[in-house]
Amino acid sequence: MNIKEIKTSTFSQVLLWFGAAVSISELMTGALIAPLGLEQGFLAILIGHVIGVLVLFPAGLIGAKSGLSWAESTRISFSKYGSTGFSIVNILQLLGWTAVMIISGAKAFDGIAAQLWSYQNERLWCIIIGLLICLWIFIGLKNLSKINVVVITLLFVCMIVLGVTVFSTPQGVAATNDTITFGAAVELNIAMALSWLPLISDYTRTLKKPFIGTVGSVLSYFIGSIFMFTIGLGAAVYFGTSDVFTIMSSAGFGLAALATIVLSTVTTTFLDVYSAGVSSVNINGKINQKLASVIVCVAGVVIAILIPLSRYQDFLYLISSVFAPLFAISFADYFLLHQRKFRPQNSPNIKNLILWLIGFIAYRLLMPYNTVVGVTLPVMLGLLSVSYVWGTIERKAHGQNV
Repeated sequence: MNIKEIKTSTFSQVLLWFGAAVSISELMTGALIAPLGLEQGFLAILIGHVIGVLVLFPAGLIGAKSGLSWAESTRISFSKYGSTGFSIVNILQLLGWTAVMIISGAKAFDGIAAQLWSYQNERLWCIIIGLLICLWIFIGLKNLSKINVVVITLLFVCMIVLGVTVFSTPQGVAATNDTITFGAAVELNIAMALSWLPLISDYTRTLKKPFIGTVGSVLSYFIGSIFMFTIGLGAAVYFGTSDVFTIMSSAGFGLAALATIVLSTVTTTFLDVYSAGVSSVNINGKINQKLASVIVCVAGVVIAILIPLSRYQDFLYLISSVFAPLFAISFADYFLLHQRKFRPQNSPNIKNLILWLIGFIAYRLLMPYNTVVGVTLPVMLGLLSVSYVWGTIERKAHGQNV
């Protein structure tokens, strides 16, 4: 069946995106904000998430209204070759995310297994998690809706119990002696939301009700992500550690912790490998999407086993610096200039590539000067304005209406 013929309900998408938010990576990132303390940390979480979902929503809406995957929709602004280049970049970042999620889940699993059974084997846990993700791939997006009802319910209950445990513990000391500015903390929250930018339209494109479904998807991610960030922040402050398995072990989770870790890792990482398959098809329509997803999953397992997890924070910032400018240009073309058709030329759109490069450089240069709203929002708004003005002038020069 053609992917465009498959339609999914708003409810199934809500479950999908809540499951995406309930992940170890969200806990880890929330814990990084601990030096700000609870009050300032939560304010940074709230501001960052509001900005993040305000960017995430139009990205999802493009897919929902056009029926195009993210990779396909970039042909509107960057033509076929430009789209192919960004698809390759997206596959690489999704491969990185797959490895990060698998090794994070395996480490957390390993720590709790050591306490329960006195047995440790990170490589084995990586392989088991990888196999479960492959199972999710073969079940398929539409068939996962019923399974997700059970999975998300279990995850939600476990996270509620963990949250109650964390915030009923006498306050300790922050998990780290490092410092973080308020603006940098806001930017971390935005960066996590922006990591989903190249993925969301791969799922919203199948919605039966495009607008309502996109709103539901974004809101469910917003609520779930704030919940997880706050638990990560609180756990780092109250337990004095940002190590997820230590937190869960201290909370007395035991086997429930193992199930939570595995299920949350699988539900989140499935989205990464599925979208990597979609981007692969955009490069070459003859590629089998499921096979490409499995290959990315296997490669992610190999990387997780061989390469140590480090510089996670820098990885998030790198993703934002690449995709924030790209989507600013896409938003200007789609929503402001009302460009809906693929660019006919097969050569890259030089104007938009130049704008993207300017945005990328601006993001990297402005990182040390974080504002109260982070770096992403100023860069995107600036580039959005320039792209719109340039596009308007270009259209008028060709005698076209805007």
